[in-house]
Amino acid sequence: MVWDEVETLQLTSPRYNQAAGSALMCRITEGLVLDVLKSSGCNNTKSCVVLPVATGMALLTSLLYLRQCNPQASIVIWPRIDQGTCVKAPQTAGCELLVVEPVLEGDSLVTNVGRVEELIRHHGDKVLCVLTTTSCFAPRTPDKLVHIAELCKSNNVAHLVNNAYGIQCSRCMGLINTASLNGRVDLYVQSLDKNFLVPVGGSIVAGFSKEIISAVSRTYPGRGSSSPVLDLFITLLSMGREGFFQLVSQRKEVYKKLKIKLQDLANVYKERVLETPNNQISLGFTLTPSNYKEDMKLTVIGSKLFTRNVTGARVVTCSGSKTVGKVTLDKWGSHSNEYPTPYITFAAAMGMTENDVEVLVEKFGQILAKVSVV
Repeated sequence: MVWDEVETLQLTSPRYNQAAGSALMCRITEGLVLDVLKSSGCNNTKSCVVLPVATGMALLTSLLYLRQCNPQASIVIWPRIDQGTCVKAPQTAGCELLVVEPVLEGDSLVTNVGRVEELIRHHGDKVLCVLTTTSCFAPRTPDKLVHIAELCKSNNVAHLVNNAYGIQCSRCMGLINTASLNGRVDLYVQSLDKNFLVPVGGSIVAGFSKEIISAVSRTYPGRGSSSPVLDLFITLLSMGREGFFQLVSQRKEVYKKLKIKLQDLANVYKERVLETPNNQISLGFTLTPSNYKEDMKLTVIGSKLFTRNVTGARVVTCSGSKTVGKVTLDKWGSHSNEYPTPYITFAAAMGMTENDVEVLVEKFGQILAKVSVV
């Protein structure tokens, strides 16, 4: 725990204002989480709050706080990432979402910083914030946070970062830290279940000003369940610092092994692993339509994996569209209107073991052997 924070712990909290015991547990847990955030690479972080809601609602809470600070602004500039939550939260907050399509560099989809700057200057004071993303599915890569943060600072625009499962990735945390030192980052949001292996239903909002985090905490209406905080509290005490960072190190090794194994499999079936070196969590594996039976939908591969107890894999066909609220995104799932090839993604997530990789690749190989014509 960050021991110099202990003296500031209070027995009152906007979320637990009638339960001193819960408030104390909440504040101690937040001290433990702050230590994790700093030790994970974002050591400029000054404060955090654990909310009893999942990531999307935490993003919404953050946006509502930013709207209170700047009620005349309602435009959110959003470098596209195809996750429904990121589209829903700004619209639920009453904001207009301006989508910035990524740029294709090799296999990677990267931030179009020039377009973000153009929109900021065109809309001026109407811009509430830029909503960027770190952790994401390949071939999308983390946004160019430092460049965006510098733009936000020079144009006095708020900057909110969706760091959903980025705590487990030192590169994501380092990006946020560097961006906060060189530009403007108001808040960054992350999930409890994806980073700490606890049940779904909690999130962390962190930032670089104690006053801002305190204000976000006060924005939360009413009281909330203490279960997410209790789960996290018990988990952190059970793991300890050493246990948590052992899992982080293990995840990095799992990523390396997963990439090698998928490359071996790709060589057999005339596919390839997408080269997205800046994404250290997710990997993409091409699915060239001509390599498979003519009457088969590529999504069948994902279904077959699921029925074999492989979850989390995602087949992207680069076709179709999806409308969320007032926003329609073509080629939904691919993060881009122009990605050239279908693919399937796999993630090296927290808690995954090298044995899991062996089982995954074996089952994936068995499926490919049945559906491929190569």
